[in-house]
Amino acid sequence: MQTVLVVDDEFGVAEVLQSILEDEGYRVVTAINGKQALARLGEFKPDLIMLDYMMPIMDGTHTLKAIRNDAALASIPVIMMSSLDEAAVRETCTGYNSFLRKPFRAVAVLNLVAQLLGSPS
Repeated sequence: MQTVLVVDDEFGVAEVLQSILEDEGYRVVTAINGKQALARLGEFKPDLIMLDYMMPIMDGTHTLKAIRNDAALASIPVIMMSSLDEAAVRETCTGYNSFLRKPFRAVAVLNLVAQLLGSPS
């Protein structure tokens, strides 16, 4: 079973993503900020990370840099999520594989995840 780490400080967003992905057969683990995400990444290696751009404690930009600087994690695909336009995000953040604009539709989430991972196993 493929595992997705969802990192978002908004409980409702994380809960919706978890529901959408679990209904399609993915295993989902959540974290509420980048610091917690890095701790989780010390416990397991997911197949995909869905990372919010704006979060307290450790934001998406700093979290992504830490992931990309760790040889054991650097190859994990990352979907950056934000309510901002992607152009605004790209001014301070690079290195992610795909971008998901909030609010999102379930079909957009599933299409993007399937693009990066294929079908859940």
